[in-house]
Amino acid sequence: MSSSRNSFMNVLSMNGGDGEHSYSSNSDNQRNVISKTRPMVEENIKEMLLNLNYPDCIKVSDLGCSSGQNTFVVMLEIVNTVTGSYQQKQKNLPEIDYCLNDLPQNDFNTTFRLIPSFDKEVKGKCFISGTPGSFYTRLFPKKSLHFLHSSYSIMWLSKVPQGLEDNKNNVYIRSGCPINVCKSYMNQFQNDFYLFLRLRSEEMLPNGRMVLTFIGANDVDPLCRGDFYLWSLLSDALIDLVSERVVKQSEVESFNLPFYNPNEREVIKIVQNEGSFEINKIGTHEHLVSYKTDEEEDDDQSHGIKVGRKMANRARSIAEPMLIAHFGDTSIINHLFKKFAHHATQKYSFSSPTTFNIIMSLIKK
Repeated sequence: MSSSRNSFMNVLSMNGGDGEHSYSSNSDNQRNVISKTRPMVEENIKEMLLNLNYPDCIKVSDLGCSSGQNTFVVMLEIVNTVTGSYQQKQKNLPEIDYCLNDLPQNDFNTTFRLIPSFDKEVKGKCFISGTPGSFYTRLFPKKSLHFLHSSYSIMWLSKVPQGLEDNKNNVYIRSGCPINVCKSYMNQFQNDFYLFLRLRSEEMLPNGRMVLTFIGANDVDPLCRGDFYLWSLLSDALIDLVSERVVKQSEVESFNLPFYNPNEREVIKIVQNEGSFEINKIGTHEHLVSYKTDEEEDDDQSHGIKVGRKMANRARSIAEPMLIAHFGDTSIINHLFKKFAHHATQKYSFSSPTTFNIIMSLIKK
């Protein structure tokens, strides 16, 4: 078993490819959220270009881009908004330097294979490249970025927080867990998001824009929060494996996810304390997570089983690399997510869970 913090964080990438358990095949929830952010993305790009007097070259980055169709959708939206703005003002189209960022283990190739289709749908010259590396480090030259986008990435921390020894049988914060566990997660997010903003402030031009979307919490008090449904179900499935002696209790107790969903007040405070960015807009919405099945005429039992399987595939597409890195045994994965699907079927057969999202746009001072 590899339990070192560094080796664990090195695999914080979603499942690649386009198979049944890939993130590309199980990220329709994020795709729906991306569609809701489109007006804010378009508005900020247009305002930025006007303020910067339509430069000849635009540098854009998508941080934590993952792979697959979602990345393609975002690229298309951003590039078409840029070129459309220039055309509307009857200006020559700019060259666009579009940088896709994620950790080195990310499956960039699944996205790169979509580029020929992308080139057919956009006008002007767009140069697409991969920028592997953590966004908790410097990624770009100073004052080079015009526009930055990030969707469903900021809630992933730079490392698993310290001080989680009391977080027994939970992979994340759950109702009733010790206050010190909540504080450890909260402090790690504060440090990480502050660092993220500080690094981006060095890389962005004055009046550059960022649009960030991430899973948040509806709770006013970060120390009193409800369960995040995917990680609650994963905790229950791991407990089942302990009871069956498939994994050790100590292994489960030492497994925690580097994930934190902050509330709106926390986010605003960190931006204000860091001081490099002005909050242009911030909004929240509660999103109903859809788990539609293909056959609408399924009976309740069949429908519930299919919903449970879809939820298990979604969680697996996100967490599988981290689980394998920690437990060191690929043979447990199928069994684990069968347990996950069973718990999901019991809990969510007739009602879909919701995800609370924070969407914010920032202007570099």
